[in-house]
Amino acid sequence: MRHCSVQVRGLLTRDELDRYNALIEVGSFLESQSRYDLAYTVQQEIDRLIQPAIERLKDKGRARDKATQEYLEAKKQSAEDSTEEE
Repeated sequence: MRHCSVQVRGLLTRDELDRYNALIEVGSFLESQSRYDLAYTVQQEIDRLIQPAIERLKDKGRARDKATQEYLEAKKQSAEDSTEEE
């Protein structure tokens, strides 16, 4: 089974995380029994389950990028203002 990243797992809700852990356990059992056909189906369900958390992670990244851009613009403006005062 392919695990999702720690960052994505950290953004799963409690219900999503419980379901994720259960699906991983089922998928690992199926792989140990060489039932890769069924494990593939479980992996697809895991991939669908984690999509909302991936979107939340992307949103956090966009917010961080926006905050960084605003900070850089404010710093640039501050530098221009101090240059004009001299």
